[in-house]
Amino acid sequence: MKRVAVVGGGISGLAAAYYLGRRGIPCTLFEREPRTGGLVRTERAHGCLVEAGPDSWLAEKRWMRSFVEELGLGGQVIGSNDHRRKTFVLRAGRLLPLPDSMRLLVPARPWQVVTTRLFGPATKARIAMEWFRSPVERPDRSAADFVRDHFGSEAVERLAQPMMAGVYGVQPEDLSARLAMPRLVEYERRYGSILRGTFLNRRRRSEGPLFLTLRDGMGSLVAALQHRIERHCRIVHSPVQWLGRKGTGWTVGLEEGAFEADALILAVPAHAAGGLLRRVDPRLAASLRSVSYTSSVVVALSYPREGFGHPLDGFGFLVPRAEGASVAACTWASTKFDGRSAPGRVLLRAFLTGKSAEQAIRRGNRAVAGSVEAEVRGWMGIRATLLGSRVYRWPKAMPAYGLGHESLLRSIDERLAALPGLLLAGNGYTGLGIPDCVRRSEGLAAAIGRAGAGRDRPVLTRTASGPR
Repeated sequence: MKRVAVVGGGISGLAAAYYLGRRGIPCTLFEREPRTGGLVRTERAHGCLVEAGPDSWLAEKRWMRSFVEELGLGGQVIGSNDHRRKTFVLRAGRLLPLPDSMRLLVPARPWQVVTTRLFGPATKARIAMEWFRSPVERPDRSAADFVRDHFGSEAVERLAQPMMAGVYGVQPEDLSARLAMPRLVEYERRYGSILRGTFLNRRRRSEGPLFLTLRDGMGSLVAALQHRIERHCRIVHSPVQWLGRKGTGWTVGLEEGAFEADALILAVPAHAAGGLLRRVDPRLAASLRSVSYTSSVVVALSYPREGFGHPLDGFGFLVPRAEGASVAACTWASTKFDGRSAPGRVLLRAFLTGKSAEQAIRRGNRAVAGSVEAEVRGWMGIRATLLGSRVYRWPKAMPAYGLGHESLLRSIDERLAALPGLLLAGNGYTGLGIPDCVRRSEGLAAAIGRAGAGRDRPVLTRTASGPR
């Protein structure tokens, strides 16, 4: 029987342990924190159910629903209130609505752009003419250059920049278009126009709500995973100090000793994996440490609904960099999903990214919550008194898929080829959200199972994403 070590107890590590167990492969999971789950954490505070990190997943990633049902959580799945799904963008201190059919950067019904006050006449004309572009295949370029090419600079400033900053925590100039918006790049190749591609493929998207979550919060997923892996996985809450090779196997160095393993899954951020592998392969370690990450801060704000002062007629708003604010986005959580606040309460979640997040990480909770609440209160015209707040810091937790990311992955793959039994999990390579992390971990567990049967060795980074 193979001995497998999993380093990292976030969703990727827990999912890897779960899928190993399904294949009858026991493992030992090492997590330095006293709790598992990583960025996934749910609390109850001030009459609200508060998500410290991810609050949902995209419904179109259907394998995630199957995964949740396998864990016995199918009855907990709820959808977003899409009849109230509207997103606003701050412009000159006012919240202006995006077209109702907007998904990512493109409206499924392009004619709605004519009525928006977010763009001026020149940009609206540019968007209208985009429909007539011819198919083209181009080298990868930044997300900013991609959007500017199709819709102009104002669309970058007022739409792409705040949206990308909210999702990835970095500016569109620092993101690969092919990695950040692969569907739109494919539409450009096939149709020329991403408006036309979105319109023609609108019926292929899954029906129903855009987002799914769990009634008792995403923390339920962590609890279910930990419960299901207890029979075959030993969880050790201790920091891993170093990693080493021993013959064809691996040594996991701890403060209190060492653990020998035949296969090793590193389910930690790429920069942390690089630090652990510096004695094994300095070149691989350097490549892993080169994967770019940014920080984020989540600030939850709770208010009484009576006298709140804003209709909460949407899912929230985005804040362009040009507004000169610290907040990058704000979700109206009690509108987006039912049960996020008790009757008579309102829950908002504001997000800081980039430099604003780095600064907030060094400040106290009261100062961070106070400055964030002042900005949100001013933009929304909130009249109610704040009932309470929570501040969650996530330093260097969000990977940024820049223009050099694909070549970096190739160099990592090349080094991994000489290190059988080592696999990399997590969102630092491909796939940012929870569903992609789960699917990747499933693929890694399958690879270890196949290698144990003698058919092949564990797959490398580029092929370890698992079944769709």
